[in-house]
Amino acid sequence: MAEPLKDRYSKKFFNHISEVFVDTIPEFEKKIFVNKIFTKAWKNYELKDRMRHCAVVLDDFLPQKFSKSAKLIINTCREFQKRGYDKYGLEFMFFPEYVERFGLEDLKSSLKVMENITELTSCEFAIRQFIIKYPNKTMAQMLKWSQHKNLHVRRLASEGSRPRLPWAIALPVFKNDPAKVLPILENLKQDDSEYVRRSVANNLNDISKDHPEVLLTIAKKWKGLSDETDAIIKHASRTLFKAGDPRIMKYYGLDVKGVEVQNFKVIKQKIKVGEYVNFEFILSTEKSKYLRLEYAIYFLLKNGKLSKKVFKLSEKKYPAHSNQVIRKAHSFKIISTRKYYKGNHKASIIVNGVEMGKDNFTLL
Repeated sequence: MAEPLKDRYSKKFFNHISEVFVDTIPEFEKKIFVNKIFTKAWKNYELKDRMRHCAVVLDDFLPQKFSKSAKLIINTCREFQKRGYDKYGLEFMFFPEYVERFGLEDLKSSLKVMENITELTSCEFAIRQFIIKYPNKTMAQMLKWSQHKNLHVRRLASEGSRPRLPWAIALPVFKNDPAKVLPILENLKQDDSEYVRRSVANNLNDISKDHPEVLLTIAKKWKGLSDETDAIIKHASRTLFKAGDPRIMKYYGLDVKGVEVQNFKVIKQKIKVGEYVNFEFILSTEKSKYLRLEYAIYFLLKNGKLSKKVFKLSEKKYPAHSNQVIRKAHSFKIISTRKYYKGNHKASIIVNGVEMGKDNFTLL
């Protein structure tokens, strides 16, 4: 079993980084710092709680004036990089936590320190509080960051401005109107780094959930500029694909003319939690056809309603006069992100955004 992420905050880690703090923070006391970290409550803290606790403890050893603390943090992060401590990316997220908690009233110093921190660990969560409090000034800086020489800073410009960044507070201003985000994405659409370009795609996917027409407009504008921009648009379109949006299907030339799904059925219509639901169907094509195959599970909710969840099955070209039997199994193994309710469910097959077969099954 993999080590829980929260356990990366070990005594070894804090002893290790304290060696740097001793050199970069005046009057830093290693023993006192480590003792303050490992309080009686420590073992009950989850990852986010531990990050927050580390930030609070660090504040005890830094100047009261944030601008002075910011300079010390910048020097400390540079020293970590010099000593090859870059491997501690996740663990160092207590630095942006510190900036978010103690630097919110000092925008200038906070932006400067985040620009440096993000080369060591991501500030995509911390920057959002500054976007909310100082939208115009922060976004002006992020637009500049989109042309920064360091790829991590460029990525921060995109990832930090995502309207619906997972595990982070949403940005309602950009959910309502993403106009200020678009110049950043325009600057990054042909970035040298795939890491940055993927962030652009994820940002556009977020935007498409509230403004699909924005993505469709950009898709037409960027189409064919390069293989990289085409890949961005494809990845950014995944929510529209799952929704079966006819506009994105038309953009990619996907339709169901000459396509048939026959005998779609769930093999075993009564299963238990922990087992698989198995289904099969015959896929027929008159002409050679590029098909995006997906399947949906209609999960029973606590309130008795069904919730449709779409999963990708395959995407490829099928030859003319194809007549293939396709089978798929979907696991009902217990996972932390979904709760199963016993009762009637449904499964379906979707071809190029069109649902073409459906059957029932029961979870016992």
